[in-house]
Amino acid sequence: MHLVLIAVLPFIGCLLLAAGGRLSRNAQTLVALAPVLAGLWLLGGTAPDILSGSVQAFRAEWLPALDLAFSLRLDGLAFLFTGLILGIGLLIVIYARFYLPGDEALGRFLSLLLLFQGAMVGISLSGNILLLLVFWELTSLSSFLLIGFRSDKAEGRQGARMALAVTGGGGLALIAGLLLLGHIAGTYELGALLARGETIQASPLYPAALVLILLGCFTKSAQFPFHFWLPHAMAAPTPVSAYLHSATMVKAGVFLMARLWPVLAGTEIWFTLVATTGLVTMLLAAVIGFFKQDLKGILAYSTVSHLGLMTMLLGFGTPGAAMAALFHLLNHALFKAALFMNAGIVDHEAGTRDIRKLGGLATLMPITATLGIVAAASMAGLPPLGGFLSKEMMLEETAHTVWSGQDWLLPMLAVLAAAFSVAYSLRYIFHLYLGPKRESYPAKPHDPPLGLWAPSALLVALTVLVGVAPNTFTRALMVPAIDAVTGGRAPTFHPALWHGLTPALGMSVVAVAAGAFLLWRHAGLQRGWDVANLPDGKALFESLVARLVQAARVVSDTIHNGSLQRQLAVLFALAIALGAYGMVQGGYTPGTHETLPAHPVAIVAWLLLLSGIAAVLVAQQQRFLTLVFISVIGLVVSLAFVYLSAPDLALTQISVETVTILLMLLALNLLPKKPSRISSMPLRLRDALIGLAGGGAVGFAAWAVMTREPNDPISTYHWENSVSGGGGHNVVNVTLVDFRGFDTFGEITVLGIAALTIFAMLQPAARGAAGQRLRAWIAELPRSPERHPMMFAVAARVLLPLATIVAIYIFLRGHNAPGGGFIAGLVASIAMLVQYMASGFEWTDARRRIDEHLLIGLGVTIAALTGLGSLVFGAPLFTSAFGHFHLPLLGDFELASAMAFDVGVGMTVIGAVMLALAELSHIAVRANKEDTGTKAAEAGPMDIDPARLRETNGETPA
Repeated sequence: MHLVLIAVLPFIGCLLLAAGGRLSRNAQTLVALAPVLAGLWLLGGTAPDILSGSVQAFRAEWLPALDLAFSLRLDGLAFLFTGLILGIGLLIVIYARFYLPGDEALGRFLSLLLLFQGAMVGISLSGNILLLLVFWELTSLSSFLLIGFRSDKAEGRQGARMALAVTGGGGLALIAGLLLLGHIAGTYELGALLARGETIQASPLYPAALVLILLGCFTKSAQFPFHFWLPHAMAAPTPVSAYLHSATMVKAGVFLMARLWPVLAGTEIWFTLVATTGLVTMLLAAVIGFFKQDLKGILAYSTVSHLGLMTMLLGFGTPGAAMAALFHLLNHALFKAALFMNAGIVDHEAGTRDIRKLGGLATLMPITATLGIVAAASMAGLPPLGGFLSKEMMLEETAHTVWSGQDWLLPMLAVLAAAFSVAYSLRYIFHLYLGPKRESYPAKPHDPPLGLWAPSALLVALTVLVGVAPNTFTRALMVPAIDAVTGGRAPTFHPALWHGLTPALGMSVVAVAAGAFLLWRHAGLQRGWDVANLPDGKALFESLVARLVQAARVVSDTIHNGSLQRQLAVLFALAIALGAYGMVQGGYTPGTHETLPAHPVAIVAWLLLLSGIAAVLVAQQQRFLTLVFISVIGLVVSLAFVYLSAPDLALTQISVETVTILLMLLALNLLPKKPSRISSMPLRLRDALIGLAGGGAVGFAAWAVMTREPNDPISTYHWENSVSGGGGHNVVNVTLVDFRGFDTFGEITVLGIAALTIFAMLQPAARGAAGQRLRAWIAELPRSPERHPMMFAVAARVLLPLATIVAIYIFLRGHNAPGGGFIAGLVASIAMLVQYMASGFEWTDARRRIDEHLLIGLGVTIAALTGLGSLVFGAPLFTSAFGHFHLPLLGDFELASAMAFDVGVGMTVIGAVMLALAELSHIAVRANKEDTGTKAAEAGPMDIDPARLRETNGETPA
């Protein structure tokens, strides 16, 4: 359970902060710190086992059929990564409290920060690669919210969109890659998958899976050519930048490559793709970073360069290189978080991040300068700091690696990249802190309060300790992580400041000297860089997006040209073609099931059905007449269900038919009698051909299925378990509310959404240009002097209680006889719908006590709670329970939990029907009042206007 708590604590903190919007800033900070501290404490409790080489795991079944489980796994690598996420996250929370101004929403910021932290912890602890995908996508979404936190700034919105587009696209590739990987390995459980490296690499699907997975990793970790999004994420507040660039999001790609290193690394394609991409990224980003003027821009490109360094080392495929990559992951997290905090302090206190406007801050901000200089020196790889140790290990690995057939090329390029790394690090030191003071600054520089510099001071102290005593402070932590990746095949982890006169030492000296030279010649090199005007990744990305949008617009305008007929024609033609292709490919053999003779009554009904269809086609220009013929077709279909012994379907069909016909009649009242435009003859011929082909295909498919002997049909299970498993004799109802309760829940949810969509679409129908056309049309309609006939109104009011009783009866009998919540809801809807038609909308609406939106919401909620209630008792989702009871007078009776589910179904149906009715009626009422001057007295039921009655009879008004 420790693993579960570590995984969920950030999300709990996120929810608490979201709910505590009125808390003070200090209280919000404490709420944010509590889950992080608790997570670190729980993680520390696992340290004795994990650091001794053990693995802790937790597994709870989620979707067993898909091999998807809520599976958590804590080994040495996950321990290292989770510790960095939580530890640096703790310092970021403290830093953010003092960095963000008082007018910014600290609670919302910390809530998003914990959401992001939870997603990263989930990636680290995931023991199932499908679960890892869930957290992976959550990091993209939460980072989008963090980067665009200051949504009033255009650069924030743009950076957030760019990050989401690139990492989200890579995430789609990663989904495909991990699905392929799990398919190859035969499991999605990480522990079992990591033991099947030979099987995976021997599969013909291995190259495809590798490329897709690497696309996900490269986009997340900003590797070339996807490096451009990361610097533009600098629009986020500095605490976000410090967190994303040091221990979290951008490290996720490196972490996943390390996690899957045992099964993916060691092949030629792995070396070519990963090592080359890392090398290019390391060198390119280091060069660009040297010429940036924004402090966060320099640090952003340095992050990209160091991520390339780690990627390159993992790409070598050797245990020693993997060890160096993991060690640098730790060192980079320490000095890079400290440096971003340092840059934020300078921006906060000096009023700018433009290095050209700064300089000489060492005497003005001595504490900040000391921390920044030490952290930048570690980034440059200078002794005696942690960055020096891992840089030496990197150079040692490159010195023994052949690339592109040459043993000198890779070391040379690595030294060049290291030289530019030294150069931009020294530039950060000298151009920012050393040198002469400026006469003026955007703001008066001074050291910040303790809350701003203390978090970075702790990280700087750690990077010094790692450099001075690496074995004391890192060996216990690093060895289990290295063993988790390499399987114990790595050389002995024994970092030291002095290893003698080695090739790596010589390469390091050259890199430092070259970096110092580059800094000396920076001014001239900067002018040359500016004149060169090299292509910008952001501009290329925006150009690509613009072209994609334009292409999408062309396709969309071609397909969505306003013609519903064309869209339906394409849809149905494609469906028919795919069906025909499947039949041809799969082959067809006639069925052997014996057919039944057709009864004369069935033949007559069938002919009546065909006549109704033909009448619809002939009378299609007259909407009301067409609707009458459609109702005849629905009635015949209902009779067919009765004839084929399907009373539930017959009741449902006739109820739905009645409701839809009545609603469509109301809708037709708002439309012209004839359509303003009909299809041309070629289009009608096209539609006829598609209709005949589609109808013939469906009929043939039905014939093919019904003339075959079923092979172990699912209906057999339903018949055999309806009473024993669901407690009902009505197999159809038991199937809907128990065996397939989740499907039914989805259907009523869609029904509720459809009703809300109707509401949203019809709300503005009486306003604007559409409202003017509607009022003009209604003004021309002939009007009856007796708007609410007395006989109709009286009959409707008598019908209401009777129909309600029938609906209750149908509902109560539904578990054992034809009926149920859906049919009961339709019957009740018909009864209320008749009240609206007989007595008018205003009279009926004034007596309505429950809002339709509330009814839909309650219905869906009740159904959901009924389904979730089964989980409380250890049963599968939407499983029903039943029992038999005895009460005096009533006798024996049965109660089933499915009844509550059916209540939710019925309420949703009633709410959806009444919402559609209300909106159609609202339009007519508003249009009448605004254009025809209808008086309130005329709106009442059973009201007759004597003057209009005499006028209709040809009499002269008195």
